Amino acid sequence: MIIRIPAYLYRGGTSKGPLILAEHLPAAREVLDRVMLAAMGSPHKRQVDGIGGAETLTSKIAVVAKSVRPDADIDYLFIQVNPESDIVDYSSNCGNMLSAVGPFALEMGLVPAKDPLTTARIYNINTDSVIEVILQTPDGGITYDGDACIDGVPGTAAPVRQNFAGSVGSKTGKLFPTGRKTEVIDGIEVTCIDVAVPMVIVPAEAVGRTGHESKAELDADRALIQRLDRMRVEAGQRMGLGDCSALVVPKPVLVASPAGTGTIASRDFVPFNCHATYSVTGSMALSVASRIEGTVANYYAKASVADPDRVSIEHPGGVIDVQVRLRESPDGVTVDEASLLRTCRKLFEGQICIPSRVWDGSGKAVDAAQIAAGLSLPATTL
Repeated sequence: MIIRIPAYLYRGGTSKGPLILAEHLPAAREVLDRVMLAAMGSPHKRQVDGIGGAETLTSKIAVVAKSVRPDADIDYLFIQVNPESDIVDYSSNCGNMLSAVGPFALEMGLVPAKDPLTTARIYNINTDSVIEVILQTPDGGITYDGDACIDGVPGTAAPVRQNFAGSVGSKTGKLFPTGRKTEVIDGIEVTCIDVAVPMVIVPAEAVGRTGHESKAELDADRALIQRLDRMRVEAGQRMGLGDCSALVVPKPVLVASPAGTGTIASRDFVPFNCHATYSVTGSMALSVASRIEGTVANYYAKASVADPDRVSIEHPGGVIDVQVRLRESPDGVTVDEASLLRTCRKLFEGQICIPSRVWDGSGKAVDAAQIAAGLSLPATTL
């Protein structure tokens, strides 16, 4: 017995993974967990028995459906499958994979295309927020070809513009969930902020780093990663997120003054290793923080004279640019724009095949019939 699930493999931004229609997956979360682990080949460091790419950035899944919400066109559930554990995480959004959701929805007929641009309103279930995406659709058709390029991806492709202004307080309901712009965790002054993703911003120099290290250097520093993990778990408690020890949020990042012409240098942890480039959601939170006086990020940021609304984040793979427009008043901060450009490419379309027996995280076999029974459930409660 083989279960076949229609899937479409995409590179979204600097990430990669399958996009699947919700109607082809089980609604019951425990059954969905088993399907996702079997599909990606986890837990196994090389994910040799699945289609996962053996690292966090290439072990991602996007589940998509037509939305019934009046303020959205598409519903998008992001799923993070960890290569070396049986944890299936639904706690955060992924802005890189989001860049593939719009084109996929157009191909699936969930959103009608217009000429020359199509705006799609994507509701992210993980963070209860709507992101506006602008797609290139010449003659009313989707295109993947174009001249846009992003650091961390070779070549060029059609631009995908994303605006996360509606994602302030994505998980906590507040820009500054603790009510403070800075506070002390583990003896270090940090900033806890929530725009697209909850984040704890840590000065690199306070943990004995420059903030300009390579991914390999930081991944090898297990003491640093363990310390950042303790700090982010404490930050999660203070931000009202509860016990985050098994989740990917809040996101810990290191910041420093830029080495080149950027606004700020940063290293993004996901969370148990350093991101090869920078997460889209993380770039939203950090770029907004860098524009607000009194935050740790603002202390290290150097604003551009030519374009003060542009925040350029230097990361291990280059630079990611974010456009930020905000207004500060006695009542607080209003974010009018937090947008950036991404690209995507469809890599493959076909079926994920799950065999008659798959293995769960404890090393026990799970009969595919149990999964198949779950697939008959209505997929309306993602």
